[in-house]
Amino acid sequence: QVQLVESGGGLVQPGGSLRLSCAASGSISSINTMGWSRQAPGKQRELVANIISGGNTNYADSVKGRFTISRDNAKNTVYLQMNSLKPEDTAVYYCKAIVTLVGGPYTYQYWGQGTQVTVSS
Repeated sequence: QVQLVESGGGLVQPGGSLRLSCAASGSISSINTMGWSRQAPGKQRELVANIISGGNTNYADSVKGRFTISRDNAKNTVYLQMNSLKPEDTAVYYCKAIVTLVGGPYTYQYWGQGTQVTVSS
């Protein structure tokens, strides 16, 4: 099995910054895609950003130019640097990983438990 552990959420004022981290552990052979999604109260979960093993990234239009996703393949860890935060960024942020388990060949998608980000003055 695979576990994803997120950290770095919290309360920040508008215009501030936060950095989220998510470390994957377990019976991992390789990780193709890692990413972040978020869910605000009363809304559906939405994609924030993804990064594949080769380094290509994609972002939701609402965060382009403000958020940066990166990963450390040696540590099976993905990061989300969030700058110029807005109140509408308030949500629970979930880490995602698409993993090939030891023994392969199939891939599975795993989610973290979520970390709260609140942007408020």
